[in-house]
Amino acid sequence: MRKIYFILVMMMLGCIGCEWQLRFDDTEVAIDRYDRIQSLYLTTGDFSALQQMNTDYSMQTRTLIEDVLRIGKVNDPEINSKFLHFYQDSTLQMLIGEAEQQYADMEDINEEINNAFQYLKKELPNIEIPQIYSQIGSLAQSIIVGNGMIGICLDKYLGMEFDLYMRPEYGYSLEQRRMMQRQYIVPDCIGFYLLSLYPMPYDQPISQAERDVHLGRIQWVVNKAIGRDLFRSMYVQKVDRFMSRNKNMKVEQLLGASKYSDFL
Repeated sequence: MRKIYFILVMMMLGCIGCEWQLRFDDTEVAIDRYDRIQSLYLTTGDFSALQQMNTDYSMQTRTLIEDVLRIGKVNDPEINSKFLHFYQDSTLQMLIGEAEQQYADMEDINEEINNAFQYLKKELPNIEIPQIYSQIGSLAQSIIVGNGMIGICLDKYLGMEFDLYMRPEYGYSLEQRRMMQRQYIVPDCIGFYLLSLYPMPYDQPISQAERDVHLGRIQWVVNKAIGRDLFRSMYVQKVDRFMSRNKNMKVEQLLGASKYSDFL
């Protein structure tokens, strides 16, 4: 059974679907520009782009159609026309254009995520490095984690002052819009991936404070991985004080600790 974690919290260029290679010792991952192939098909109806989506990116396409957009099954004979028709909406076409313009160059994101995973690989030697790709959704999700992959929905990171986000019908608060910026892509990727590896316990009842501690530990590690204190909640500060008192504790031990009272 496919396991997908959803966290709510997307100019075509000549090189369609090109990749940036990231190295972690002998491990290599790639940030795939799936959004470029997707954009080519959805703006021009290019059949070769659709073929590439269904062959080279079959899992990404299936996840997008079935789990993000929820417009049907990939084996539906009419799914290609449904998929194309869905994105003919003027709002979605605007999102495609804006995303491809803002993210024509993602080298800064590539560098930051490279450094973050180098940190994680050092602190969590057994961590599996996921396949990472970018796509354009429909404002439904920000980051998608599952099946050894991280999907970045660029349409949720177009800037806090992006006109569409500010429209009353979408209901985004100022706090939400603050997190819908380019600078949050890598922290969200790392945070949601770690949360999928170290989920909150479901076999026992936990209080809201314990949930906040769990999230605070994840965010503390994210801060370390990206090299900046982006998350500064009270619980992140509690974790920071705890780690200052327990300098011999490993990150792996911190994330796996089940005794929340130590941080309260």
